[in-house]
Amino acid sequence: MRQYRFFPITAPILMILVLTSVIFSSPIFLSNQEKNKQEPSAQHFIVTPATSPIKVDGILDEQAWTEAVVIKLPYEWLPGDNIPSPVDTDCLVTFDKKYFYVAFRCYDPEAKKIRAHLMDRDSTDTFIQDDHVVIMVDTFNDERRAFQFRVNPLGVQADANFSESEGYEDFSWDAIWNSRGRISDWGYAVEIAIPFSQLRFTESSEGQTWGFGAERSYPRSVRHRMSSHMRRRDIGCILCQQNKITGLQGMTTGLNIEIDPTLTAIRTDIREDFPAGAVVAGDEELDPGVTFRWGITPNLILNATANPDFSQVEADVAQLDVNTRFALYYPEKRPFFLEGADFFLTPVQAVFTRTVADPDGGLKLTGKLGKSAIGFFAAYDRINNLIFPANQGSVSTSIDQDVTSGVLRYRRDVGRNSTVGLLYTGRTADDYYNHVGGVDGFLRLSRTKELRFQYLHSETDYTDATSSDFGQPSGHFGGDAFRASFNHFGRNWTYGLSYNDRNPTFRADYGFVPRVDIRSANAQITRRIWGKRGEWFTQITFSAGGNVTYDHEGNLTDSTVALETSYFGPLQTAIQVTYFRERERFLQEIYDKDQLSFYTEIKPAGGIRFNIMGWLGDVIDYSNARKASALNVIPSAEIILGRNININFRHDFQRFTLRGDEIFEANLSQLKVVYNFNLRMFVRGIIQYLNLARTPALYVDPVPRKMQTVFTQILFSYKLNPQTVFFLGYSDNYFGETGIDIAQTDRTFFIKLGYAWTK
Repeated sequence: MRQYRFFPITAPILMILVLTSVIFSSPIFLSNQEKNKQEPSAQHFIVTPATSPIKVDGILDEQAWTEAVVIKLPYEWLPGDNIPSPVDTDCLVTFDKKYFYVAFRCYDPEAKKIRAHLMDRDSTDTFIQDDHVVIMVDTFNDERRAFQFRVNPLGVQADANFSESEGYEDFSWDAIWNSRGRISDWGYAVEIAIPFSQLRFTESSEGQTWGFGAERSYPRSVRHRMSSHMRRRDIGCILCQQNKITGLQGMTTGLNIEIDPTLTAIRTDIREDFPAGAVVAGDEELDPGVTFRWGITPNLILNATANPDFSQVEADVAQLDVNTRFALYYPEKRPFFLEGADFFLTPVQAVFTRTVADPDGGLKLTGKLGKSAIGFFAAYDRINNLIFPANQGSVSTSIDQDVTSGVLRYRRDVGRNSTVGLLYTGRTADDYYNHVGGVDGFLRLSRTKELRFQYLHSETDYTDATSSDFGQPSGHFGGDAFRASFNHFGRNWTYGLSYNDRNPTFRADYGFVPRVDIRSANAQITRRIWGKRGEWFTQITFSAGGNVTYDHEGNLTDSTVALETSYFGPLQTAIQVTYFRERERFLQEIYDKDQLSFYTEIKPAGGIRFNIMGWLGDVIDYSNARKASALNVIPSAEIILGRNININFRHDFQRFTLRGDEIFEANLSQLKVVYNFNLRMFVRGIIQYLNLARTPALYVDPVPRKMQTVFTQILFSYKLNPQTVFFLGYSDNYFGETGIDIAQTDRTFFIKLGYAWTK
């Protein structure tokens, strides 16, 4: 067995880290005058303990609400620029030892126009079309990270982590909290109770100060977004503009323990002799698991899992993979990996947890100690998922071998709003390893300007078989990656520059880095014109940008110049048109391409959304190494009938032609229908259909003339909270091609039970 080779973080990297910490911690980095200009002075509100018990029912009739502090929402920050709100909103805040309570009274002179529908929690595409309220709580008051909670007038929940330095709003994070909403003739009320055990904050016996923002979304012909504080467009940070709440003390998280046992039963039947054979019943598999969460302190969380349930009960959104060079990206949806996920975000995506496919167990520790944020997780996996990147394309594979993997993250707050950090990822198996380590930083240079950077070094050794099968270097090899970007976010102008450099031998097997052997520079500039209330537009933008990419031998591989204009106006209309002039190298030949892309969306009424996007122009036919013409059109629609029925349709049409002759035509359709019984229970059906037709005479290699696939899924879901759940489902797949009628290839039945025990 080969010896695994670890590497030290080199002295230059440590020098960068130390010097950056010194410089940006120094008082000379931001003078007092500059600090005063950084943001408008925050209002401070004193929050007092609840004077009576509170029942979360959306009525707000308790004595505690009568005596709670009232925070108004006087500003419309979008589309208006801190103009008076079109409607009045009161936000009320109080607390007791166990819960943080927030309530809203949302007044509406036309209450019959309130948009409110039932849906699954965190169904954000549908949720943001409804009236709703939002709170952002910066529990460490460091203006870097916040918890976000949203509720619509019926009590539907959405929650997220927000990270300022990464510009990261992650709705896949879930907390266990309570909310209710009620609609009346004067508007609607919302009541929220968040257990302190679900939050992270500094452990202290003294009164605490938190950053706090309250917002209301009021969608009519335009979507009015109102806030409890000014949201200035000439300031790049969000949390630095929030108000502050003080007086929070005596909170307890209890034992801060959560145990989530799960039991999944599954059976998959397969047609082994396809297409003539019968579908053979598979064995029933009973898969128990448990996840453990312990708040060691209110700001340090330990997660552990044994035989974890990483089941995913909704299919990934279907994507066309015809004529693609690089691996497709699918977002993480599994609960264990989502806890503290923003701790592991860096400019280069060196951590992508969907590479962990079928683990026996895992361990994770995340938290913040003073100015230091730490994150660690490890997993023992039964499958090794790998992407082999290059300049011209990537190949992926899954190898049946046991893999031990881990990630270590350290991040330090420096200066007013800046951070620097270290990252290590490692994956090891018999005759295989990949280690990646480096330094990164987010530096806020002023109220509108920011700088991000990351340097990584990798050491890799694949097995002889893997190296031979996928054309990878034999023996151990190393590589480097560097990324830096500078951005200005102003009221009327935004512009940015970025640079990427990845060696041909850089590998990040724990991440999603499908392309290496690049030296790439990018620049873009945007001018925004803001409309006034009642005008024919709310915002118009004009943008120009370009990028150029070379490989490490100095060959031009890509270049693009783009011109774009966008319009936003009444009926929540959005229109965007972009022209691209591109040059692209493929198999040692440079191709010149012209493309035009388009996007338009309209939301004419509550529960109705239509959009269409696509592009047309020149393209490289990678299968046959030639230039072709292409048309790609993707219409989609969402219609909600009453409060309960949601219908969502999307179609992806793509056609390639060569001098008028059709090379291929692909049609990918997805229909999703959901009936929501109430806040906790729904039944959902999904069908995905792909029809691919080719002209074999126009292909270099033999291809079938026709291919069809169908995927269907039906799911019954009951969620008492994100972890206490009952799922009952069925899914199947069909396949057909030239000479083979479409037939079922497999079918799956599954049941999942989950329970959250908290103390």
